[in-house]
Amino acid sequence: MGLADIVIKFVLIVIIFAISLVVAMYSTYAERKVAAFFQDRIGPNRAGPWGLLQPLADGGKMFLKEEIIPTNATPFLFIVGPSLAILTACIGSAVIPWGQKLTIGSHVVDLQVTDINVGVLYIFGVVSLGVYGVMIGGWASNNKYSLLGAIRAASQNISYEISMGLSIIALLMLTGTLSLREIAEQQHGFWANGWFTWNVFRQPLGFLIFIVCAFAETNRSPFDLPECETELVGGYHTEYSSMKLGFYLFAEYINMFISSAVMATLYFGGYNFPFMHHLGLSENLVTILGVVFLFAKIFAFIFFFMWVRWTIPRFRYDQLMDLGWKVLIPLAIANIILTGLITTFLK
Repeated sequence: MGLADIVIKFVLIVIIFAISLVVAMYSTYAERKVAAFFQDRIGPNRAGPWGLLQPLADGGKMFLKEEIIPTNATPFLFIVGPSLAILTACIGSAVIPWGQKLTIGSHVVDLQVTDINVGVLYIFGVVSLGVYGVMIGGWASNNKYSLLGAIRAASQNISYEISMGLSIIALLMLTGTLSLREIAEQQHGFWANGWFTWNVFRQPLGFLIFIVCAFAETNRSPFDLPECETELVGGYHTEYSSMKLGFYLFAEYINMFISSAVMATLYFGGYNFPFMHHLGLSENLVTILGVVFLFAKIFAFIFFFMWVRWTIPRFRYDQLMDLGWKVLIPLAIANIILTGLITTFLK
């Protein structure tokens, strides 16, 4: 890899990191606007035109608020918790293919930071690490409500990771690869040889299980029991203020963005769109349109996350665990068996 390639990769990493932060920042604005729409209100409309500067005002407030570390907290781990949460949220984007290759002069730019052949396992590894930020923060606060929220988060994430992993196994049986790039390439276009190419048509039950688990993994309502204010004040981040609290909130929205990108890539064709190579467009233009379509799918999923939050009340904790262990895991196992039978007898 030459110097120019290293510079291109570095620029790509910075761009993806910046986009993740901007999407997370304006997801807070979108969340409040969506909530206002469902509740017949206006929402943020004071800071800038249509309230578009509200996220900047919120960010400034977070930075300028007083930093407080409780007397009985463990200072080092109290800081490590939110730092680990935001770190694991950001590194998940490294293996996502954001588009096909882009030709700029004599250089070919691959719109993916790294194409490792175990990209799906990498995503699961990052998701598994994310819960440590919540656990450490809740424990280091030395607060019973924070600790209870952290324990809830750990048991919830572990429970739903099993269902999520099993739902992916059925998909991997069809694709035969762990590379996100190859999975996206196999869904080329939208229709080929009399079949829909997107995996959601081949694995509808697997997708349904995956998206339910994605809600649980990102602690989004109705699975937001780790920060249930009616029982735990604020849950694992009760004692946090200023930008350390901001890191936890940002990590949730970045996780929502990355989860949406993963679902779009695994089940909805990623950067592929219908008849992409039958429109007579140049390869670069097709690549750019592919990026636009991918982000349109991502924003549709983000809107769905918000729609569900402001529509469905949260579960009781026993209902949440029952759904994970007694419903989703048996369904995921049945999906694996059904997929195996279909692939065996329809070959």
